[in-house]
Amino acid sequence: MKQAGFPLGILLLFWVSYVTDFSLVLLIKGGALSGTDTYQSLVNKTFGFPGYLLLSVLQFLYPFIAMISYNIITGDTLSKVFQRIPGVDPENLFIGRRFIIVLSTVAFTLPLSLAKDIAKLGKISLISTVLTTLILGIVMARVISLGPHIPKTEDAWVFAKPNAIQAVGVMSFAFICHHNCFLVYGSLEEPTVAQWSCIIHVSTLVSVLISILFATCGYLTFTGFTQGDLFENYCRNDDLVTFGRFCYGVTVILTYPIECFVTREVIASVFFGGNLSSVFHIIVTVVLITVATLVSSVIDCLGTVLELSGALCAAPLIFIIPSACYLKLSEEPRTHSDKIMSCVMLPIGAVVMVVGFIMAVTNPQDCTHGQEMFYCFPDNFSLTNTSVSDFQLTTQLSILNISVFQ
Repeated sequence: MKQAGFPLGILLLFWVSYVTDFSLVLLIKGGALSGTDTYQSLVNKTFGFPGYLLLSVLQFLYPFIAMISYNIITGDTLSKVFQRIPGVDPENLFIGRRFIIVLSTVAFTLPLSLAKDIAKLGKISLISTVLTTLILGIVMARVISLGPHIPKTEDAWVFAKPNAIQAVGVMSFAFICHHNCFLVYGSLEEPTVAQWSCIIHVSTLVSVLISILFATCGYLTFTGFTQGDLFENYCRNDDLVTFGRFCYGVTVILTYPIECFVTREVIASVFFGGNLSSVFHIIVTVVLITVATLVSSVIDCLGTVLELSGALCAAPLIFIIPSACYLKLSEEPRTHSDKIMSCVMLPIGAVVMVVGFIMAVTNPQDCTHGQEMFYCFPDNFSLTNTSVSDFQLTTQLSILNISVFQ
C-alpha cells in the first residue's frame, strides 16, 4: 500500500489474487492436456529442455528466497519477544537475531523439513492458519488504539504512486504457490480439475480478504512510515504486539518446511532423476537449510528481498509460464476466455518482471531494521500537535540519536 498508493494498492491486490487464481487452475489444466503431473514435466513437454531448465532455476530460487525471508522474519520478531522477558539483557547474545535464526533452524525447521511426505504437514498448516487469525486480530485492534496517535504523511491518501510495479512484485511474492501446486494437487484424495478449481477459488478468496485486512489496518495505522516487515513498526514495549510477534514467528517457522520441500524436489528432479535416497535426502536438506541460514544472517532488510524475489521469480511463475504453456497446448479457439486472459497476462508479466527488478535495484526500500520508530519515545515527542514535516525531522533526529547511543 505504501509503494502503490492506498486506493490503487487495494485494486492491485484484487487483481493479483484473480490472476493467481486463474493461473493456478490453468497450470493443472495444462498438466491434464499434456499428461504430466509436475510443473517441471509440464514445461519440459511444452518447451523442451531450455524451458525446463529455466523453470527449474525459477522454481528453486523462489522458495529458497522465501526460506531466507522466513528466517529474517523469525530473527526480527522472536528477538523482540525474548527482549520482553523480565531480567533479560536486551544486548544478550542469546536473544540476538542471528542466534535465534540458528536455534529455530536446528530445533524446528530442520526436523520438520526432513519429512518426506508433504501431506504430513497438513495439521501444521492448520496451526499456521489459526495463528494468522490471531495476528490479524491484533493488527486490527492496534489500528483503533494506536492509529489515531500517529500522524499521517502528506501523500498518505494519493490514488497512485510511482512504485506501483514494486508493489505488484511484493503482492506476487505473497500470493504465489505455483511452485508447489502439483505437490498439493497430488496430495488430494480425488485429484480432479473441478475439485482443484473449487479449492483454489475458496483459498484465494480467503487469502485476499486476509491480505486486504492486514494491508488496510497496517497502512491506516502507519501510512508512509510503514516498514517492509509490519511488526518492525510497533513499539517493543507493546505486550499485545509481543504476543502477536510470537504467533508470527511460530507461523513462519511452521510454513518454512513447505518451501524446503519444493527446493529439494527441484534438486531431486534436475540432478537425481526425481528420487533421492534416504542419505541424499538428509544431505540435500541440511545443505539447503544451512545456506539459507547463513544468507539470512547477513541480510536483514525484508522489503528489498520481497521486491526482488517477486519481480524475478514470482512474476514469471504466475504470469508468464502458465499462460505460455496453456497457449501452446490448448486447441481451444483464440476467442476462448482462457486464451484471451493468457494473452493479456504474458506481456503484463514481462513488464512486472523487468520494470520491477530495475526499480527494486535503483530505488530500494528504506529499512530501519532493529530501530525503534520515533513515535515510541513519548517523553521526547508530542504525538498530537506536531506537523508531518516536524515528524520527518524528528524521525531523522531519533535515528541519529539511536545510532549515537549504540
